Amino acid sequence: MSSQKVKSKKVIPIAGEAPQSRSLYEAHKKIYPRNTSGFYKNWRWAMIWITQIVFYGMPWLQWGERQAVLLDISTHRFYIFGLILYPQDLIYLVVILIISALALFLFTAVAGRLWCGFACPQSVYTKIFLWIERQVEGDRPARLRLDESSLNKQKLYKKTLKHSLWIAFSAWTGFTFLGYFSPIRDLMHNITQFNLSPWETFWICFYGFATYGNAGFLREQICKHMCPYARFQSAMFDNDTLIVTYDAERGEPRSGRSRKVDAKQTGLGDCIDCSFCVQVCPTGIDIRNGLQYECISCGLCVDACNSIMDKMEYPRGLIRFSTQNALTQHWSQQQIIQKILRPRVLIYTALLLSMSAGLVYSLATRVPFKVDVIRDRGVMSRMVAGGKVENVYQMQITNASEKPETYHISVQGIEGLSLASASEFNVNAAESRMVAVSLQVLDGSIKSGSHPVIFEIKADSTKVSIFEKSIFYMSR
Repeated sequence: MSSQKVKSKKVIPIAGEAPQSRSLYEAHKKIYPRNTSGFYKNWRWAMIWITQIVFYGMPWLQWGERQAVLLDISTHRFYIFGLILYPQDLIYLVVILIISALALFLFTAVAGRLWCGFACPQSVYTKIFLWIERQVEGDRPARLRLDESSLNKQKLYKKTLKHSLWIAFSAWTGFTFLGYFSPIRDLMHNITQFNLSPWETFWICFYGFATYGNAGFLREQICKHMCPYARFQSAMFDNDTLIVTYDAERGEPRSGRSRKVDAKQTGLGDCIDCSFCVQVCPTGIDIRNGLQYECISCGLCVDACNSIMDKMEYPRGLIRFSTQNALTQHWSQQQIIQKILRPRVLIYTALLLSMSAGLVYSLATRVPFKVDVIRDRGVMSRMVAGGKVENVYQMQITNASEKPETYHISVQGIEGLSLASASEFNVNAAESRMVAVSLQVLDGSIKSGSHPVIFEIKADSTKVSIFEKSIFYMSR
């Protein structure tokens, strides 16, 4: 990992003059990424299309009579296609987060920051905003000239058009984001009728403003200074991790030249010092200085360098995806692939597959209803007609399926114990119902104190049962 040392110079003020102030930080310079074409750029656009079709299209999908994916916070229900999850299912979210972290570790150990370069929302939206900017203002030289020129009608028109498109796109992004938490069709109707609630208005504006600011202005600053992943990635890298690398042995000494100059005869490397790789970089780094934490592994510098190598009639691959060991030991592609399957990668893969399989199995065998039994603590026990002692319980039955269900209740654990309340209850689809259940036993048939009992709740259609433990209290 390359590092830069900042040398400070001591400023001695001249007598009679005010001391000079000197900034401790270099002023931020706007980056104007140049357009290029090639294999990695095409893959980036393919990933942009895939991720954005999923993001913008998913809320509009229907599953029966409801939205296919809806994280309804108001009702505390998460609808994910055929699944209905409740706050009690938080364990699934924890497992999904662990699987995501393992996947990130695996991808990073194998091929560096591929997530950052190809699928990270910050990179994706920055690329989309840059495309809009390029369509309105032109490629890199045109944008530079436009920003350096004085304010005129053309500049005002282009800047206004660009920011209007950015704001419109950001607003639609904020609307789509909220559509995952509030039914998107109702949300659209409320917008057309100017009937948005304050919290809906806030979150559309908040997420839209975040998109506008991050992708339109902060851009690479998010990756450099705010994203924690860039800081701890070095802990997951090793000398066999695929990263974007510059072959210094082949490229140095670098020098500009015409295509007619024979580099080998003149003792020059293949790098013609055109700085095309720097101009296309979205974070503005020079990959020829070695691995840097700012690099997001987008591969655009590879495409740029390959296009120059083609024009110079040199072999491709001066800048390429490779490993530190492969560069120093001159490994072949087959040797690089063999080294990818090293112990840490195999361990990450095994953990990822086992946890994913466990999650799928758990969801597939998940009981489609939930039961909570709470003993009535207002009255420990009471005498009722017939010389019996009664305990009362509050039972909450949650139907996690999308059709009405009938549930049958039975109890066991004490000889002579009987169910004095109704034993059959109906619960509507995706709803909860609180019912009162009373148990009775003859006075004196058991000794005083607490006795364990077990409730069995069976679904009528699926014949699936849930057993819940509780206690029956016999007074003295």
